[in-house]
Amino acid sequence: MSNQTLPQKHWSVVEYLHETVKNPNIHIRGRNSYYSNAWTGSFEDSVVRYLYGDAYSLNAWEPQWEIDQLHIGDYVCIGAEAVILMGGNHTHRTDWFSLYPFADVILDAYKTKGDTIIADGAWIGMRAMIMPGLTIGEGAIVASGAIVTKDVAPYTIVAGNPAAPVRRRFPDATTDALLALGIYTWEREKFDALRPVLCADDIDALVRAAADYDAGKA
Repeated sequence: MSNQTLPQKHWSVVEYLHETVKNPNIHIRGRNSYYSNAWTGSFEDSVVRYLYGDAYSLNAWEPQWEIDQLHIGDYVCIGAEAVILMGGNHTHRTDWFSLYPFADVILDAYKTKGDTIIADGAWIGMRAMIMPGLTIGEGAIVASGAIVTKDVAPYTIVAGNPAAPVRRRFPDATTDALLALGIYTWEREKFDALRPVLCADDIDALVRAAADYDAGKA
């Protein structure tokens, strides 16, 4: 089923990020990641919260520091009203006596947190918040309302405030096999051909199917 033929009669509108994102600081890999656009506007209007680097500030003034980048993989699902907070410490120095971002010390007040990465196949629940400079691993799930303050390992479910691991989605051996297969790096033809075993939970069947597919293409 193509992106354009998905049913639209729903409480939210599926917004495919590669079609809508204009900010040069946001990098979208692939053509399948989406935002459940509902209630508060589009992905760029409501989800990504920058301290300099958003569409408004880029048109209004020159950034005073290097802009942290946001990298979103393929097949990422982002729920309505999620927040991806960008922009380091937002000029609030916790190691100073005063947290206030006075204009004359603003450059010293800012501390970068680095780029934020949401890897392939991750699912960010409704109203979750991702703090700056984190990596959400491949296939990870961030529960609705979670406040993520640390990196999330691949194929791990986190929940709560601050978010903590609830469980691994699969046994370690299965996770290792999935990461080794690199399913989100496959060409679209292979991914679509093996979708029946991707939308299932038999890792041995998936490994065999992938090997058979590759052998048939050799």
